[in-house]
Amino acid sequence: MRAITAILALLTCTLPIAASAAVPAYISAAIADPARPADQVARDAHRKPAEVIAFAGLKPGSRVADFMPASGYFTRLFSRIVGAKGRVVAFTPAEELRNCSAEETAGIRAMAHNPRYRNISYVMGPVETFVPSMPLDMVWTSLNYHDLHDKFMGPANVAVFNQEVFAALKPGGVFLVIDHVAEAGSGLRDTERLHRIDPEAIKQEVEAAGFVLEGENDVLRNSADDHTTKSFDPIIRGRTDQVVLKFRKPSNSR
Repeated sequence: MRAITAILALLTCTLPIAASAAVPAYISAAIADPARPADQVARDAHRKPAEVIAFAGLKPGSRVADFMPASGYFTRLFSRIVGAKGRVVAFTPAEELRNCSAEETAGIRAMAHNPRYRNISYVMGPVETFVPSMPLDMVWTSLNYHDLHDKFMGPANVAVFNQEVFAALKPGGVFLVIDHVAEAGSGLRDTERLHRIDPEAIKQEVEAAGFVLEGENDVLRNSADDHTTKSFDPIIRGRTDQVVLKFRKPSNSR
């Protein structure tokens, strides 16, 4: 019995955290904000922002970068959560602006003229120039990490990008990655064709920059998704199997 207990303790220390964190009131309040666009509120049931943001650990007063914010779905929530003492950096790569429709970034552009979101800085530049002007507590990217490997993004030098994220974070800072799941063992094969990525490929690339995988949350997993359909195909859009990975910059890093 003592041996079994010891083994269980070892597994507890070495396996990524999978449990969902309790949702603080400041996150619930941000989600309930009546100023949120109706079309974004309608997506909450599938995107589960309360659970995911609580897992990430974003708090009032934090400094967070939303990389490739698109419509600003999470950016709006971050603005309310971090409050007047916090800061949000909405970083839109120049490559995305050149190669994607204006509709994709209309939401974030509209926010730039709204005084409700005065704690947001809007930054645009080449993807490999992700160098925020302040040390950050968190960098967040949702459903876009796979795009770094695609033609319209250059493709980007992903190793350089991850190193820049590492450098932008304070010691102990978090890099939160959400993405559409590809078939196990497929690596980077489906980033262009299906806009999906093997979670193991994300882990390998991010950890190579010095990050430590602290936890993996299954709140957005969908076993009914067979990983063979494009992520934006109407039959699966909004309901893809998604991985949520929480990486941390070691506290003894510079």
